[in-house]
Amino acid sequence: MDAIETLTEPPETSRREKRKLEIRARIQDSAYTLFRDQGIQDTSIEQICIAADVARRTFYGYYPNKDALLRELSRERVSNTAQGMIEQVMTEHSSTRGRVSAMIDYMAANIRQYSEIDRKLILITPVSADDDNHLRELSASVQDHFRQVFKAGIANGDLGQRFSPEILSEMIMGTFNNMMVSWAVDARFPIFEKLEEARDLFDHILAQT
Repeated sequence: MDAIETLTEPPETSRREKRKLEIRARIQDSAYTLFRDQGIQDTSIEQICIAADVARRTFYGYYPNKDALLRELSRERVSNTAQGMIEQVMTEHSSTRGRVSAMIDYMAANIRQYSEIDRKLILITPVSADDDNHLRELSASVQDHFRQVFKAGIANGDLGQRFSPEILSEMIMGTFNNMMVSWAVDARFPIFEKLEEARDLFDHILAQT
């Protein structure tokens, strides 16, 4: 009987977790839309709850305040962008150089669609040790996505081993991050021209491996 009960617990747990993820996503999506349309300062928690169709107590079960929600929105967008980009370039391109070049196109296309709220989310900074831990986990996760590209290149034989997947992923992540922060701080930053410079730089380096 105990074995049967143990076997039947995971589906229920899974349903609860799925429900929690759905509510969290609703809160995030509603908040993002409101922040984009009317600004962060002019958006209240009450408005977010109404748009997400959740009670205030439910909101506070996920986030202690609006700032915590903003920080998670920032982390989620970074993670989702990196994961979506790597999945797309790995599927649509076969060579490492082609995949890295396609990253530039993916970044440029995203930036063209970004609004003021996206620039603000890029600049959200951690304010607690817990946030620092989340950022370390996020950085490790994003770097792992980038490493996939270079590990696949080595495995396929189109990329030598002069540079490790770790240093190549750090180079690209660092370049993208610095450019995005510069653009978020000042919209006049020539982000598209810099991305094209990065394309040439990355291609030159990869050709040397």
